[in-house]
Amino acid sequence: MKITFTGNTLRDYLTPIFRYKYIILTTFIVIMVSVIVGLEFKTPTYNAYTKILISAQKQTASPYYTGISSYHNAQIALTQSEIVNSTHVLERAVKVLQLDERPYDYEKNFCSPLKAWFMELRHKMSQSNSETVLLAPEEEQAYRMRMAVENLRENLSVEPIPDTDLFTICASDFDPNVAAMIANVVSRSYIIFDLEQQLAEMQIQYGEKYQTVIQLRDNINKMINKLTAQPISSLEAIGPASVKIVEQAQIPLTPAGGNKRVAIAVAFVMSIFLGILFTYGFEYMDQTFKTPKEVEDFFDLPLLGSIPKGTSTNGNLIKDIKNNNIKAPPYHRLSEQLYLLMNDKNMKSVLITASSYNDGSTSIVANTSVYLAKKGHKVLLIDANLRAPAIHEKFKISNSPGLADIFENKISFGETTQDIDHNLTILPAGKTTMNPMTILGSHKLPEIISAAKERYEIIFVDYPNLKNIKDVALLSSYLDGIVLVVNEGKTRRHTIKALISPLEQKNSNIIGVILNNRKYVIPQMIYERV
Repeated sequence: MKITFTGNTLRDYLTPIFRYKYIILTTFIVIMVSVIVGLEFKTPTYNAYTKILISAQKQTASPYYTGISSYHNAQIALTQSEIVNSTHVLERAVKVLQLDERPYDYEKNFCSPLKAWFMELRHKMSQSNSETVLLAPEEEQAYRMRMAVENLRENLSVEPIPDTDLFTICASDFDPNVAAMIANVVSRSYIIFDLEQQLAEMQIQYGEKYQTVIQLRDNINKMINKLTAQPISSLEAIGPASVKIVEQAQIPLTPAGGNKRVAIAVAFVMSIFLGILFTYGFEYMDQTFKTPKEVEDFFDLPLLGSIPKGTSTNGNLIKDIKNNNIKAPPYHRLSEQLYLLMNDKNMKSVLITASSYNDGSTSIVANTSVYLAKKGHKVLLIDANLRAPAIHEKFKISNSPGLADIFENKISFGETTQDIDHNLTILPAGKTTMNPMTILGSHKLPEIISAAKERYEIIFVDYPNLKNIKDVALLSSYLDGIVLVVNEGKTRRHTIKALISPLEQKNSNIIGVILNNRKYVIPQMIYERV
């Protein structure tokens, strides 16, 4: 089976975009709404950095400190990260900054109104769905301290500076001033912790009265007194510890992450790109016929015409004929093309069929018969669809007597036909209880076709169901040619290929294809210019 995707003209590339424009629009809306809502729910945070030196001279040599300057950067990062994030270091910073006294809705002061509303709603729901537990003041304070320490730990990160003995402590907060204060206080708390470790080592080795022990204790007290949220001089911040602050945190000027406008612009471009990508994906997966070029390439047959979607085919054709209300240009072109082909190949009888009743072949053959009759050609239209006759409904005439009555020897050929006007005659299907295959396989059908050829210039036979392939094969053996009707967006390639395969094996004469319900998805103003 041959599958074609698109042609090589701009119109061919634009067609899928306009055909699946709602997919592009849906993709655009979903992505843009998701990004905008996501940005609204993402409260801007600020990162403040403190730079620490860890290869400074120690006050004492001990296994705890030995070799710290020879560690690899990855080991340094892991070791210092654990120390900086230790509970002892963080609790001291929490107490100084009073982070344990923050309200639950601290973020509401910085977030968007949408997220503030959502936070309030979630808080109310959590209160209504949980049982109230009363804690003693000491227990409540301990709980708040623990939660504050955990929250601070989540908002701290330690990263080594490659090829140096330096690392950074990064603190994040919704307030840039608070972010800088947290980074500075945590770094100083870390320095105090280092001094305390040295003091403990010195006390074990030399006792309480040793001069260096006294000096270390004094240094620790000085550092504790300087452990405030207020800025201090760089010299005071360095301190006497084996790790030293070489750069205090500055107040960050811009929030972390990308710019919101840039994110929306990227989302805008990507949503359109993904929408177009989806359209070509759907175009590739769609196995139905969508363009005349696809029909011609697939069947390797001439396209006799295209009937646009919405072309009126279900009205009272007798009334239209009497009122001369036959004005659909697509049927004019189809009728002329079909007549020229039949005349060129010296044909008089043609079977018009489709893969199913829903493909519109009955409407097409009825309207084509009317147009050719109006052009002065004597046309006989035979309804061979004995299982589900429909031609009589198109012309608002009786279905009986008809073709079935001739086979049952109830009436002659001349008595069953109904003249619509002086050039158009209808032979309805009639009613029967016999097996349609038995009737169509009778020797009388070729006799009827032969007699009709003597009286009429053109004979059309309607049988809109290729699924009854045995019926179609019988009919085609008595007729000069077959015309296929495919329905744009409904007739699937592999389905019609499987249905006509037996006809191809019998060398049936398929002379052309008609594309029904064609959709001109590109706006006319653009279509005419590409």
